[in-house]
Amino acid sequence: MKDTSETSAAPYHAQQQARSAPYKEDVREPGIPFAEFVAIIAMIMALNALAIDVMLPALPAIGDALNIIEDNDRQLVLLSYLIGFGGAQLFFGPVTDAVGRRKVLVGGLALYSLASVAAIFSTDLEQLLIARVVQGIGCAAARVTALSVVRDCYSGRRMGKVMSLVMMVFMSVPIIAPSIGQAILLVAGWHWIFAMLLFAGVAMMLWSAMRLPETLTAERRRPMVVAKIVSAYKTALTTRVSVGYTFGTAFIFGGLFSFLAMSQQIFVDIFGLGKLFPVVFAAIALTMAGSSFLNAQLVEAIGMRRLSHVAALVYTLLGLVIFVQSSLGYENFWLFLGLATLIMTSFGFMGANFNAMAMEPLGAIAGTASSVIGTISTLGGAILGYVMGQFFDGTTQPLGLAYTVYGLCAIGCILFAEGGRMFHAMDRQTPQG
Repeated sequence: MKDTSETSAAPYHAQQQARSAPYKEDVREPGIPFAEFVAIIAMIMALNALAIDVMLPALPAIGDALNIIEDNDRQLVLLSYLIGFGGAQLFFGPVTDAVGRRKVLVGGLALYSLASVAAIFSTDLEQLLIARVVQGIGCAAARVTALSVVRDCYSGRRMGKVMSLVMMVFMSVPIIAPSIGQAILLVAGWHWIFAMLLFAGVAMMLWSAMRLPETLTAERRRPMVVAKIVSAYKTALTTRVSVGYTFGTAFIFGGLFSFLAMSQQIFVDIFGLGKLFPVVFAAIALTMAGSSFLNAQLVEAIGMRRLSHVAALVYTLLGLVIFVQSSLGYENFWLFLGLATLIMTSFGFMGANFNAMAMEPLGAIAGTASSVIGTISTLGGAILGYVMGQFFDGTTQPLGLAYTVYGLCAIGCILFAEGGRMFHAMDRQTPQG
């Protein structure tokens, strides 16, 4: 295992600086205004959140229409998408490193749009789940490419700031997505939700094709040679910092996906919010967006490690509070809302930073690296979330357990990545190629 942890030894820092120099020459500005660049990347990433969160109010209607007997089985509509999204990223990484970013990006958005058409005309659960898997595959191509483009253009804390701004928009989508889904259901059937996803996919495909330049020049591309692909995967899976923060991301996503899987049942079945569910969900999502924005303002001054490590501790401790109070039979809406909001706020300080720290040492294989990181974090998080979601028993105890256990696992991953330390402020990493 290659150890890229930071130490205080001067010779080691000198070695780090020497090894970092060659790749920094490859970092280049995207060639379009910074604000537009962030907006394009953020909206591409937001397609993923939109495809998940807009479905939440529609799960009961889909269950009734497609004769889904067990309420917990409605979660398959979310899981099928996440399986396609998580699993396919492993394939698209080497492809985008070999052929460039634009072709894979536009192709992925086209596939996302076509799958939305298939979902519109689905008449049974099997057809819908297949369409959702394909929709996830298309979004996987877009996600891998988007992260690769960011790494092509930025590095270090600057990349952390870009990712924080991207995550701010990404986190803003859940604020409005359930309300959009609910509004559509008030005037039309659930099929029209997929018509909205079709419109979003086509819009982003056209915007990206017209404005986002190719950021991987021909001389920096890596031919799709099996030995080189295997070598790139090996590098991504043996670089200590990247492995630690990749699996750490999977665990915090496990908590997030547990919340997504159970949120409709918690707020509607336990607390009886009914149609107010999208409003409360939006309030929680708003805090995630706010913390992502705050992270973007603080990360260059304070550092990714200090911010994200503190957030991991908060995330875990508050999850334990939810677990304990629910175990004692005390279910209070306002207490749960406050705790869940603070937990999601802490997520805003972890997601972008964990991702940036996992990507930082792997700039020379950015496409493959983002695919490995995306596959492990998304697919792993989806499976963890689905497993805990199946334990939903009419209380918030399973969600509290998810936050606690997965949070402790994420802290363990941090300690692994950093050689047993936390809160170290220096972000210099060793590039691998």
